[in-house]
Amino acid sequence: MSTDMQIDHPSPTGHGLSSYGPGRHRRVVRRFLRHRLAVGSLIFLLLMTFGAVAAPLIARSLGVDPFAVDLFNRFAPPGGASLLGTDEVGRDLFTRLLHGGRVSLAVGLTAAVFSAAIGTMIGLLAGFHGGRVDAILMRVTDGVIALPILPLLIVLAAVDLSKLGLTAESAGSETADLARLIAIIAAVGWPTVARLVRAETLSLKTRDYVTAARALGARPGRIMRRHILPNALAVVVVATTLSIGNIILLESVLSFLGLGIQPPTASWGNMLTNAQDLVWSEPHLAVWPGLMIFATVIAFNFLGDGLQDALDPKAGD
Repeated sequence: MSTDMQIDHPSPTGHGLSSYGPGRHRRVVRRFLRHRLAVGSLIFLLLMTFGAVAAPLIARSLGVDPFAVDLFNRFAPPGGASLLGTDEVGRDLFTRLLHGGRVSLAVGLTAAVFSAAIGTMIGLLAGFHGGRVDAILMRVTDGVIALPILPLLIVLAAVDLSKLGLTAESAGSETADLARLIAIIAAVGWPTVARLVRAETLSLKTRDYVTAARALGARPGRIMRRHILPNALAVVVVATTLSIGNIILLESVLSFLGLGIQPPTASWGNMLTNAQDLVWSEPHLAVWPGLMIFATVIAFNFLGDGLQDALDPKAGD
């Protein structure tokens, strides 16, 4: 048998996603299904995602344009095609909430994935190589953790992209706003994942199957890619899920401060901004986007808790 064939798969003694057999997968699913809050949160998030993705189709089926200004129809009560009424300039509130969900979910999911990728790479390298590499990478991680995140995000979000070589039209586009938010949040959101992956790597690299792979001449890159990373994925999945809620909050705060997604593009944060002067006369304009932010963040946190319990190799069945 060749060396590659002998070290191609992690040993069953490891733990994590890659070492789960069919029976283990069933136990994970069974443990997750017992976590009722996590299951309910997953259903809610799936419905929210479907509504956000299908927002243009829903608006078209209702016969409303969420971006059309109608000053003669300001603050209309719920009824007819306007399921939640209209806002301060006559735009349909329900379909704008769905379009706002597209932005918040897109930023949350994408930034969380990029943050997890950066943190996983840094944590894997630090934990596996140790020594000077570990010391340097962990000091960088500690430095990022020590930064005041919200003020830093506000400063970075206020940077004029046209000064970086983009045309004024490109710098002010919806795509540029989204890309800037995702890049900024991902650049400062990886330390938690890095520290968790480092701790998991320190444990995994002492396992017998890693020692055997070293003895058979496997290179460090192959060992990290084939044996350690798959077994650390459970930690990455849980940490990523729990971080999505925080990222959605950050996006909402930046949009609320006028440094995130800019009107007329809808986001839950800038909908709150538009409603802040009307909170006493038309409170529903602030309640609905605030409620969506609250419910989505709580749902992601419950989902992360459920995944953590289900993927814990020490959990009982």
